[in-house]
Amino acid sequence: MIFKCEKQKFLEGISIVQKAITGKSTMPILEGIYIKANNSGLTLIGSDMDVSIQTVVDADIIEEGSIVIDAKIFGEIIRKLPNSTIKIETIENQLIKITCEKSVFDVVYMNTTEYPELPQINENLKISVNQNILKNMIKGTSFAIAQDETRPILQGILFEVKNKNLNLVALDGYRLAIRSEFLDSDMDIEVVIPGKTLNEVSKILEDIDDIVDITFTDNHILFNLEKTKIISRLLEGKYINYTSLLPQEHKLLVNVNRQELQNAIERASLMAKDGNTNLIKLDFQQDNLIITSNSQLGKVREEIEIKLQGEQIEIAFNSRYLLDVLKNIESDDVLMKMTSGITPCVLEEKDNENSKYLVLPVRLMR
Repeated sequence: MIFKCEKQKFLEGISIVQKAITGKSTMPILEGIYIKANNSGLTLIGSDMDVSIQTVVDADIIEEGSIVIDAKIFGEIIRKLPNSTIKIETIENQLIKITCEKSVFDVVYMNTTEYPELPQINENLKISVNQNILKNMIKGTSFAIAQDETRPILQGILFEVKNKNLNLVALDGYRLAIRSEFLDSDMDIEVVIPGKTLNEVSKILEDIDDIVDITFTDNHILFNLEKTKIISRLLEGKYINYTSLLPQEHKLLVNVNRQELQNAIERASLMAKDGNTNLIKLDFQQDNLIITSNSQLGKVREEIEIKLQGEQIEIAFNSRYLLDVLKNIESDDVLMKMTSGITPCVLEEKDNENSKYLVLPVRLMR
C-alpha cells in the first residue's frame, strides 16, 4: 500500500473516525483505525462494535492495500507532522513508513483479517433531513438523557417518525425534552438510539443545509453524509409513552423573557449549591416573578417582570434542570404552563410549537 495525502485532510478524517474508538472493547484490533486504499479513494474506519464510523479522504493512491494501525499513536504522529503532503507506504516486518518533509516514522501495523465487518444495511428504507436541523434537534434533547444505568432505555433518545413529523424525545425521570420537525414521509418508525452515539453524530454534522440520509434496520441505524457514514446499534426495549406524561390542561400561563429568566436563575443558583438539590423557589405574582434561594451559604432574591394569566403560585425546582431547558430555547420569550406547586411545569417557545419541555418541581417542606 502506498498513498499520498495532504496532512489537514488526513487529520480531519482521522478525527472523525476516532470518535467511534473508545478503547473499551475486548478486541485489541478495535483500538486501531482501519485504512484501505483502492480506486475508490482512501477509506478510514473506526469502531467499538456499538458505533462504527467510516469516512473517505481525498488522496493520491499509488498502490492499493489495507492496514489497521493504533489510533492513538497514529493520530498523534499525523497531528504533529508539518503542514505538508504525507506519504505512507507499507514496508517489510509489518511496518509502515510515514514520510512528511524531513520527518520519517516507521510504525508497526496490524493485519486487517481480524477487523470485524461493518453491519450490512439496505439503504432503501430511508428518510432525509437537513444537517443543521438534525444537529439542532439533538442538541435540544440530549441534555435530558438519563445518566444512571438503572433504566438503559432512558440512556437513549427516542427517534420517532410519525404523522409526517420527526420527533426526538429524551427523559430521565425529572425532565422531558421533545423536538419535532416536519418530515415529508409517510413512514412510521420508532427506534431508540444511544445518547452517546447521537452526541458524536452531532459533532460530525455541520451547520449547513446539506442533507443527511438516515436508514433503519431492526438493530441498527445509519447516518449517511456525503463522505461519512455512521452506523450505530439501537437500544432494545420499548420507550416510555411520553405523550401520557404531558399535562392536557393548565391553570396558569406565564409569558417571560427567556434571557432575563435565565440570568436571574443563574444568579439565584449561586446560593443553591448547598447539597445536590440546587433548590430555588419561584413565586409567580400578577406582574412579577420573585426567585429566592436560601442555604447555609446565604440567601438571594431576584425579581423580574412577567405576564401572568391565572392564579398566583409558589413552586420550587432544581435550578440546573430549568437552566438546561432555557439554554436550549431559541426564542426571546418562553411560555410556562402550570397547574399547581406539585405538578409538572411545561415550557415552550412562544412562537414555535416544535419545542416542548417538561420539568418536575421539587416538593417544598412546609
